[in-house]
Amino acid sequence: MSEENKPEETTVPTPPVGEDEKEECNAGSTSEGSVESKAEASEPPAGASTPATDAAAERAAARAARLAARAATEAGEPAPAGAATPASADAGSDEEKAAKAQAAAEARAARAAARGAKPESADPATPKEPSPNQPLLDRLVAILKAEAGEDAVVESFINERDAHRPYVVIHSSRWPQAALTLRDNAELRCDYLRNLSGVDQETHLEVAYHLLSLTHKHEYCVKVKTDREQPSIPSVADVWPTANWNEREAFDLFGIDFPGHPNLVRIMMPDDWVGHPLRKDYEPLDPEV
Repeated sequence: MSEENKPEETTVPTPPVGEDEKEECNAGSTSEGSVESKAEASEPPAGASTPATDAAAERAAARAARLAARAATEAGEPAPAGAATPASADAGSDEEKAAKAQAAAEARAARAAARGAKPESADPATPKEPSPNQPLLDRLVAILKAEAGEDAVVESFINERDAHRPYVVIHSSRWPQAALTLRDNAELRCDYLRNLSGVDQETHLEVAYHLLSLTHKHEYCVKVKTDREQPSIPSVADVWPTANWNEREAFDLFGIDFPGHPNLVRIMMPDDWVGHPLRKDYEPLDPEV
């Protein structure tokens, strides 16, 4: 293309800058410079220290002094001279720990005393209310003493944990007559033996009889104690047929003899088994059993 045919270049004129615009530009540059100078002024010098770094340095120095003093003590050497200052600095913290420990001990003692103290609402002068089954127990004891002998009842009490059940302990020599009284007396009518179980009390053996009156809907528990070395309690299998197998079980597992039983042989263990497994002094011959 020849130069004559080239299009003419157009230029856009630049508007003149006014005085106001010049001032705004100068002001912007001045403010930016002032912000930068402030930021530079706020930054600490490279070698300057802050309170946080000073505290960390002090803690590190104190720790190092304590370690040095401990090492010197273990080695039998005198502690460094600078070790006294950190120790004295830690004296306050040790006193605070001791004070906190004492306060905790006092709080524990106060809680223990509060637990041991009776509630304010409880009046120590107020007598304990009798059991609702106390009349049943009193009448049971009176009947047994009248019909089985004055010395028939060794002990009597109400077992509150067992639904306030009346309990009596009968002398073994009086047990046959006491059993008949319990079954045949019109006020008692204990015609059902619910359970019979042997118990090893370590100092002696005993048998517990749980009796039920189907007529009066009353329940009693009778215990008969016996010697541990030669345990023997008269059988009541002829009074309550339920006692037949139960006495055989007590004989098998506890070694209690029941004179008068029609067939007192083992019921669970083999006839040649040595010992009675439910006694607390039982030692099996075969450790795997």
